Amino acid sequence: MTTQAPETFKTGIELWKKSFNQQNAAGCAAQYTADAVMHARPFGTFTGTEEIRGFWQHIIDSGYQQVEYQNTTWEKKNSNCFILRSEWTMNKAFGVVHEEHWVIQPDGTAKLTYDDFEVLGER
Repeated sequence: MTTQAPETFKTGIELWKKSFNQQNAAGCAAQYTADAVMHARPFGTFTGTEEIRGFWQHIIDSGYQQVEYQNTTWEKKNSNCFILRSEWTMNKAFGVVHEEHWVIQPDGTAKLTYDDFEVLGER
């Protein structure tokens, strides 16, 4: 079931995309919770903001930039969690987001607790 996500959740993904497009790996990692799990297929699984920051820094250092999401859908898991699914493109690759779990934090922001995406090919 596809629903419209509240602005808090949309703000989270927009902050992540803005950070990536500004080549800011720390900004990308800041959109994840301290214990988040990220499955980056085919690269592996990364746990916690430091491992996740390192992954995004490597991707940025490898020349990847200009991420855009297409055909994005949101599914309400509960009042505090929405799941994003999307296709994505970058300057050098494209793929799919299988699931991003965005969860409301005590400060009222939405952060990623779980991220599962896949690179499907090069551009």
